[in-house]
Amino acid sequence: MADKQIIGIEVSRGRVLPGWIDVNDHMNVAYYVLAFDGGVDALWDRFGITDEHIQEMKSSTFAVESHVIYRRELKLDDPFIVTAQILAFDEKRIHQFQRLYHAEGLFLAATAEWMNLHVDLVTRRVAPWPKAILEDIQKVANTQGDWPYPHEAGRQMRVPRPIFTVGGAAA
Repeated sequence: MADKQIIGIEVSRGRVLPGWIDVNDHMNVAYYVLAFDGGVDALWDRFGITDEHIQEMKSSTFAVESHVIYRRELKLDDPFIVTAQILAFDEKRIHQFQRLYHAEGLFLAATAEWMNLHVDLVTRRVAPWPKAILEDIQKVANTQGDWPYPHEAGRQMRVPRPIFTVGGAAA
């Protein structure tokens, strides 16, 4: 069953490569993260955070938190699309959400939520975005329309009715 619509700004496309397949005969979890990371880089390019910017301005981003949810498996040679949605940003941070879709079946295969900090690479400290970058982030955010806040964002992992929990017996 296909999802009704693809949500987000398309940032990258790819295909599941032979080396990405694991013993379960599907795309290994590490390569979902690699696909999402390629989408982060493509989104950053839209903001002007290019390799040239990083080298010249000594300014980049560091991921400080991420959360991946695997919904459906991808197999060898499956084409995929990565989309991005900016959830929030301020003078030093950006919170974004990505979706990985099967490009032909249009089903949602996985999601990734990221918190990234802008960093001065000389001091290795969090620093305000350069004005031009902040303006480009705002421009991209303004193109998002009325996409809903993802229900997967901010989720917490837990076992609903555990047999065992750390620190004591299950309730």
